Amino acid sequence: MSPRKSAVEARQTRERIIERSVDLASLEGLEGLTIGRLATDLQLSKSGLLGHFGTKEALQLAALRRASVIFNREVWHPARAEQPGIRRLRAACASWISYLECGVFPGGCLFVSATFEYDGRTGPVRDLLRRQFGAWRRLLAADVRTAVGNGDLTPGTDPEQVVFELNGVMMSLNHALQLHGDTGAVPRARRAVGRLLGPT
Repeated sequence: MSPRKSAVEARQTRERIIERSVDLASLEGLEGLTIGRLATDLQLSKSGLLGHFGTKEALQLAALRRASVIFNREVWHPARAEQPGIRRLRAACASWISYLECGVFPGGCLFVSATFEYDGRTGPVRDLLRRQFGAWRRLLAADVRTAVGNGDLTPGTDPEQVVFELNGVMMSLNHALQLHGDTGAVPRARRAVGRLLGPT
């Protein structure tokens, strides 16, 4: 086997591991990413799987980074071309609701479940989650500030409060869909966002 072919196959195997890790983590949590389970699912040896990541923690971090790419593709990218401010906020919230409704991850939003799993812990996984959530909050808050400056939201509106409430709506929607199978929560989420951001 040529070195080039070997490197390509190694990348492909790594991609398979990460893809399965994201799906499994959304269903069973990041702690559910056991080397034995993944090796069985992917028909790999444990040592072969560990050779790609070294540790379970490295695998968890790779899964979170891939989940972030998926979230950005599904939620931010459809909205980013919109005019900054209220239009982009509304577009981002619409795609955020769609992402949760469509079940992009088989077990619901990986970030919601990971937050509950790691909010009381310390270490690199929690640190990465904090950075990922922080980056998303800053994007939303910037558009809230622009919307206030443009007169589309009431003067004195607190961007952090709006972002806090938007996150609450989406976490509640994920909970309603995943735990209760309550599809009626989708229009309720849209109405909640409408109250926060005003009618279109």
